[in-house]
Amino acid sequence: MPRSPQPVRRPLLAAIAAAVVLVSTAATAPAATPAPHPPTLTTVARTADAGDDAYYQAAEGKTGPALKTALHTIISEQSKLSYEQVWDALKVTDEDPGNAANVILLYAGRSQSKTSNGGGVEQWNREHVWAKSHGDFGTATGPGTDIHHLRPEDVSVNSTRGNKDFDNGGSEVGEAPGNRTDADSFEPRDAVKGDVARMILYMAVRYDTGDGFADLEPNDQVDNGSKPFIGRLSVLKQWNLQDPPDAFEQRRNQLIFDRYQHNRNPFIDHPEWAEAIW
Repeated sequence: MPRSPQPVRRPLLAAIAAAVVLVSTAATAPAATPAPHPPTLTTVARTADAGDDAYYQAAEGKTGPALKTALHTIISEQSKLSYEQVWDALKVTDEDPGNAANVILLYAGRSQSKTSNGGGVEQWNREHVWAKSHGDFGTATGPGTDIHHLRPEDVSVNSTRGNKDFDNGGSEVGEAPGNRTDADSFEPRDAVKGDVARMILYMAVRYDTGDGFADLEPNDQVDNGSKPFIGRLSVLKQWNLQDPPDAFEQRRNQLIFDRYQHNRNPFIDHPEWAEAIW
């Protein structure tokens, strides 16, 4: 007696067919291109390490005056800006990472429109962290226009700081909470204490004679007046340890190196060199 035909197992055949289609599609379809990862403060800052060994090669193994001299030679190779060019540079180096239309003010910490710069009330201007009267270099091309120590700041807060040395203590600055001042010193807010210290130390190494300008040096005094000194060194060293370089400061250092002066602040790359020299 002939066998009756077996029923077709349609679910199994359908599954096999679907698998064949999937394999065929995977073999022929182009690979997906991952979406580009937008740069962040952290990823940009990491590029600072790329040429670090080569840039500081002449300083390796040195300490004290020998290290200071080696770093002076390294960072003195730079391009210089005019005082007018500083305006546009600061709009890039101090850009608010959360709002590209604004800059972050150094002491006030406020995010403010890049176009709100000038000399009027509530505008921002160019703060010389190493006060230009300490060495009488004014706004001359060189120390007077070196953006490693020039930062955006509220006009009246800038005036409050004036040419005072840096130290702890005083009364809080009303327009810039967290900052304190008295008759002969200024204390910046905690978030930028290290930034201020490293800018001062940069200036002392970069303008260390031989440039036609006064030999700038930190000391452990306040009320230095027009002398080419700024204090208080012991406090600045504490601030350097207390507030290590963050992503904003590292990114700023990299932008100055890449786009403007083509030199670096070695104390942002190597904060430990402050103790090694002073």
